[in-house]
Amino acid sequence: MATVVFERLLGRGVSQFVSEELDLAGIKMTANMIIEIAILGSIISMIAVAFVLAIYLQFNPILAFFGGVLAGGMIILIIYAAIEFRIEQRKSFVENILPLYLDLTAANVRSGLALTNAMTIVERPEFKKFNDDIKLMGKQLYSGESMERVLTQLTSRYRSQELKRTIRMVLEAERYGGGMTDLLKQISKDLRNEHIIQKEVSGQLFMYMIFIAFAALAAAPVLFAMTSQMIGITLNIWSKISLNSLSSVPSTGISFLKFSTPQITLAGYQDFALASIILITGMCAFIVSAISSGRMIRGMRYLPLFILMGLLVYFIVSLVVGNIFSTIAGG
Repeated sequence: MATVVFERLLGRGVSQFVSEELDLAGIKMTANMIIEIAILGSIISMIAVAFVLAIYLQFNPILAFFGGVLAGGMIILIIYAAIEFRIEQRKSFVENILPLYLDLTAANVRSGLALTNAMTIVERPEFKKFNDDIKLMGKQLYSGESMERVLTQLTSRYRSQELKRTIRMVLEAERYGGGMTDLLKQISKDLRNEHIIQKEVSGQLFMYMIFIAFAALAAAPVLFAMTSQMIGITLNIWSKISLNSLSSVPSTGISFLKFSTPQITLAGYQDFALASIILITGMCAFIVSAISSGRMIRGMRYLPLFILMGLLVYFIVSLVVGNIFSTIAGG
């Protein structure tokens, strides 16, 4: 039985890009496997959503088709976003431990070890997966590969400009000579100062984050919930009014006014409100992440929580306001 090679369907360029992304994310999967998951997942989601919209929700077939296409595209987008989030996690982790790694390496060099040995015997529990990279560097160096090649391969496994700049300076110092211990200590100090400045900037932007989060997580859901209840009340009032009785209302001077029942439905507005809340809170997660850390993709961490909070506020306010108006009407 022939096996479908999905990566060939998209071309060599796409396959190579996916492979590089998986390497940066530290995911031990082949490009063909992740492409297969994305394609099959999007097709299944497209068919399922289109079927539900057309059969159960009685949507127009064209709208149901485009809804299915949108759902399939969302599956691919979610997979790509998850990989990017993993890449960003690895980048942040290696940048956080890099100053400590350089300090330990400098201490080993000061004790008389060669740079190759000093860099490969530094293993700490807090380094976690980075310990595997250190072990791999040791194996490659002891097998005869050049330091430049080994360290360049190390930088290719992380999407970190800090790591690349550090390795470039280390290689230049090793090539042209220099005080390696002092250089490593100075780089470590500079990186720590840079991280401190980043945290200070994030702290100064905290009020902007609070304002944006309040607008998206509280203000918008509350307004949508109150508007939804007002529409429900208005429709309820109109259901008790006879249009024939309105025809006898004097129209002198206001002949341009024509009474008619509202065209909007409560269910339609509620669907619009829920979709808007999901969109607003989702965008808020990425905006807050971009302000706090300078990296929008980190918003994936907040995305489910923000959407859940927005929907929760909407339903709670809808319930409370609905009970208040029903009590007033009953009284």
